[in-house]
Amino acid sequence: MLSEKFMHHASIRTANIYKAIAFYEQLGFTVCERFTTGYTLACWMEGLSGRIELIQIPEPKPAPDAFADEHYVGYYHLSFDLTELTTDLPSYLAKLKESFAVAAQNQPESLQPLKVLLEPTQQQIGDRIYEVAFIADADGLPLELIRVLAILGDRG
Repeated sequence: MLSEKFMHHASIRTANIYKAIAFYEQLGFTVCERFTTGYTLACWMEGLSGRIELIQIPEPKPAPDAFADEHYVGYYHLSFDLTELTTDLPSYLAKLKESFAVAAQNQPESLQPLKVLLEPTQQQIGDRIYEVAFIADADGLPLELIRVLAILGDRG
């Protein structure tokens, strides 16, 4: 159970809740509650210090490509801070790719190999240097994996 909560959950609409659950389980999430919302299946999953809600959408339409379309306005991505989980984002992502590849071979009806949208790169924001990568979830929605690489000294 999450001890310190700043946001209750982020909600994700999915074309296939079972594929979405399988995807997020590979990232370390676990289902903590299953329920229906109106006429469809839903669940809460906890992992990576957060909670997501998956809602299956009957007769789904393809989601816009928020990652590639520079003119897209709206939800862009969820971001998971892996600073406490790994000391090296490229190695973490390599292991994640391998884990997805094996799982996709064993469960081809539920999982596909991991789609990487942006390989790990460094980015300075304020006084911090981050390692940043983007992957796509089961519905193609972008997810950011981020890790603090360094905190710069006082700039004043």
